[in-house]
Amino acid sequence: MKEDDKLGGVGMGNQIQIGKDYAAWIGELKLRIRQSQIKAAVKVNTELLQLYWQLGSDIVEKQKSAKWGDGFLKQLSRDLSAEFPEMKGFSLRNIERIRKWYITYKDVFPIATQVVPKLESSLKTAQVEPEIQTKEVARLIHQDFFAIPWGHHILIMQRCKDTSKALFYIQQTVENNWSRTVLDWQIDINLYERQGKAISNFKRTLPTPQSDLAQQITKDPYVIDIMGIRQEMQERELEEHLDSHISKYLLELGKGFTYYGHQVHLRVGDEDFYIDQLFYHVRLHCYVVIELKATAFKPEHIGQLNFYVTAVNKLMCTEQDNPTIGLLICKDKNDVVAEYTLQGVDSPIGVSSVEIFDRLTEDFKSALPSIEDIENELRDKKQKEDEA
Repeated sequence: MKEDDKLGGVGMGNQIQIGKDYAAWIGELKLRIRQSQIKAAVKVNTELLQLYWQLGSDIVEKQKSAKWGDGFLKQLSRDLSAEFPEMKGFSLRNIERIRKWYITYKDVFPIATQVVPKLESSLKTAQVEPEIQTKEVARLIHQDFFAIPWGHHILIMQRCKDTSKALFYIQQTVENNWSRTVLDWQIDINLYERQGKAISNFKRTLPTPQSDLAQQITKDPYVIDIMGIRQEMQERELEEHLDSHISKYLLELGKGFTYYGHQVHLRVGDEDFYIDQLFYHVRLHCYVVIELKATAFKPEHIGQLNFYVTAVNKLMCTEQDNPTIGLLICKDKNDVVAEYTLQGVDSPIGVSSVEIFDRLTEDFKSALPSIEDIENELRDKKQKEDEA
């Protein structure tokens, strides 16, 4: 038998005989790739991911039914790379990623071995997790799953071991149009664990689904990562700093927030009042009053925020606006105390804490030269120049 007709397989330590079965399959696969290349001129990313999904499905099925081991992946990589040298996605490493990608999601998405055109029929009979509605799964598959770049999928697979967490970041990437750098950063600061976690009274004070949507725009804690922020900053200093870095601040708040201003003036009963931060949320169609506290949560903070929310409702809202939401962001909070405080409040208010994130890890800081080291180096350099 020719050397090209043999493939080393893993599993049972056997060599795999590649006969007509493999030849027929590789021929069909090459045809699909050719067809995909033509379609890719219009829908590059979606078509590529659909191709990868079908390839992953085929690999898993061949390894299961024909008992082919992992060794045949090397041959597959060589064959596809030789046939399509202009495509960079057929390295052994990437083919292994494609297989892992398919295995990761095949039981979550009701796609099984069907590619996207056949998804709708398979949705009717597929078994999915109870909390994932069929309609939502279909939307995720069509609009989200095949919409993000392959590099994003690789990053999510590498960093998210939990499937629900992975799906969350896929959806958020599409919704917020994240670059891979921003996606990596959002995983770093644990957005999945923080999203929608603020203590609030929204379920009691807002109608459904407004209450659920309002809860989802909150985070706990909010993570602020801006050079120059210090843990001991006073409230006004923090406000000014956030105002001067509003683009980063909005990224942390999330999509939908439109900045109105800080220290927004309100005139009530011939007295002047100033709101720390005022936003308008375009999806909720409401103002969002944000109060920043550089101290731990105290019940009296809610009274002040409640007053601002009421004032905005009466002085600024129109008939088209939904009720204003208040958000108190403190240095720290006791969840039980916050819950008790909100029990008697009729305005929709959420309470969160804040975390100042320091990008410079301790390991990295220790690798940086100290001021003394720099001064000594400059002194030595000057001495050498003088001697010369």
